[in-house]
Amino acid sequence: MVKICCIGAGYVGGPTMAVIAVKCPKDVVTVVDISTQRINGWNSDHLPIYEPGLDDVVKQCRGKNLFFSTEVEKHVAEADIVFVSVNTPTKTHGLGAGKAADLTYWESAARMIADVSKSDKIVVEKSTVPVKTAEAIERILTHNNKGINFTILSNPEFLAEGTAIQDLFHPDRVLIGGRETPEGQKAIQTLKQVYANWVPVEKILCTNLWSAELSKLAANAFLAQRISSVNAMSALCEATGADVTQVSHATGTDSRIGPKFLNASVGFGGSCFQKDILNLVYICECNALPEVANYWKQVIKVNDYQKTRFVNRVVSSMFNTISSKKIAVLGFAFKKDTGDTRETPAIDVCKGLLGDKAKLCIYDPQVTEDQITKDLSMRKFDKDHPAHLQPPSPSSIKQVSVVWDAYEAVKDAHGVCILTEWDEFRKLDYKKVYDSMQKPAFIFDGRNIVDVNKVREIGFIVYSIGKPLDPWLKDMPAVVA
Repeated sequence: MVKICCIGAGYVGGPTMAVIAVKCPKDVVTVVDISTQRINGWNSDHLPIYEPGLDDVVKQCRGKNLFFSTEVEKHVAEADIVFVSVNTPTKTHGLGAGKAADLTYWESAARMIADVSKSDKIVVEKSTVPVKTAEAIERILTHNNKGINFTILSNPEFLAEGTAIQDLFHPDRVLIGGRETPEGQKAIQTLKQVYANWVPVEKILCTNLWSAELSKLAANAFLAQRISSVNAMSALCEATGADVTQVSHATGTDSRIGPKFLNASVGFGGSCFQKDILNLVYICECNALPEVANYWKQVIKVNDYQKTRFVNRVVSSMFNTISSKKIAVLGFAFKKDTGDTRETPAIDVCKGLLGDKAKLCIYDPQVTEDQITKDLSMRKFDKDHPAHLQPPSPSSIKQVSVVWDAYEAVKDAHGVCILTEWDEFRKLDYKKVYDSMQKPAFIFDGRNIVDVNKVREIGFIVYSIGKPLDPWLKDMPAVVA
C-alpha cells in the first residue's frame, strides 16, 4: 500500500487523485486544501468543479480509499508520495510582473512539507512551473531536512477541461522527470508503478527534471500557437472572402499538420495557455533570448487582437454605437463542458462592450452570477490567487444582468454574441430567438456554431469569424485602433 497525498483540491488535484484512487484501489489517496469550503464541496453531492464523469469517479471511491481533508499537515506527514498542485499564478507586481510565475504558494508548500515530515518522501510537481523550479524546491527541502531524504519529480498534467476524466483514463502520455541519480531513478520507478496500474508502459515517458518542466510549457505554447495561427487566418479570410472553415480543413488534411486546434474562434482562454506562454517569454528573456521571447509574445498579441476585433465588429455593425443597447451574451466559460472562467475570452469581450456602454444580459449553463460579477470586476491575474487574497467584488454591475435561460437572455436584445460553444446553443430555435429581438437583429458568432445560411434566411444579420462577410458588414470594417 502506498499513501498518496495531494496538496491542492482544484481542477488538477481533485480529478487526478480521484482517477488514481479508482485505478489503484490498494493505495490510500488523500486530497488536502486549506479551503474548508472547497473540501466540504468535495465531500458533498455538489462537487466544487464541473467536469463530465467526475461525479461518478469520486462516488466510486470516496470514503474507501479517497479522502478530502483540511488536515493538511497530518496527511502530508503520513504520505509516501506528496503531489503539489497549488496555484502558480502570474505575478502582479515586483520583478517579472505580468509574465513570471508567482511561486509563493509552491514555496510555502515546500516549507510546510519540510517542517512536518518524519519520513522520506517523493515530492511531485503537479502544478505547471517554470524550468528549474525543482532546483529551488530541492534547496528548501535539503536545508530543512532533519536527516530526511526528499526526492523531487516533475509530473506535469496534460488535461483538457471538459474531457479531463477521459484524458486521465486514456492519456496520450504520462511524463515523469527526475534527477539522473540512483535516488532520482528509483523515485521515477515508484511513480511509474502507480500509473502502470492502468496506463500502458510505453506511454509513460521518463526524462530529466528540466525536460519535464519545459515540456509542459512547450506543449501549451504549441497548442496556443495553432489557435492564434488559424485566428490570424480568419482575419485574412474576412478581408478576401475566403471561408476559414474550408481553409482550416484543407490545411488540417495535411498529415504533417493535422486537424486539431484549427478551429477559428473569438480567442483561447483557460488557466494555462496565456499564463504558460508569458512564463515562457520571461524565461527566454532571463536567458538572453529576446528573439525567442518576441516570437512567443506574438501568440498572445494575436489572441488579444482577435478579441478586440470581435468587439469592434459588434460596435461597427450596429451603426457604430451600442450605448444603452441590450446585447445577449451566450456563454461565459472559456469552453464548453466546464464551469471554468479563468482567462475566458468572454471577460475581455464583455468589458469591451461595457466600455461602449452596452447593457449585457449573460447566460451560461454552468457559470453563476456571482462568478460572472467577480470576473468582470477583477484585475488581470487576480483570479489565480486564493479567494481570500482576491479583491472583493461588487454585488452587481449596473449594466450587467445574468439569467438562467437562453431565451430570456435574448428577449428584446439588439444583438446576440455567442462566446462559448455549448451544444445547447447549436440547438436553439433561432426563429423564436429572432421573433423576440429588436430589429434589425444581429448574431455575432464567436465560435462558428450556427448555420449561417439558415439564420440569414430567418432574417438575422450574421457575423461569423473568418466567414465571408454579410453584405451588411462589408462596408463596415472592424478597424482595430
